Amino acid sequence: MIETILAIIHLALALWAIINIFGAKVGLVEKLLWLVLVLVLPLIGLIIWYFAGPKSA
Repeated sequence: MIETILAIIHLALALWAIINIFGAKVGLVEKLLWLVLVLVLPLIGLIIWYFAGPKSA
């Protein structure tokens, strides 16, 4: 049961990150690199993106 809850939370965070990546005001290459990082390294990629990723505003 707890694994399901954690998976849903992770999915929600990943979708939030992906939406914000595409909304960021950076070039397409940078967006694709961030997207690959978030998808290939799920937890670590989300953490790195949150602290070091481009800000949309």
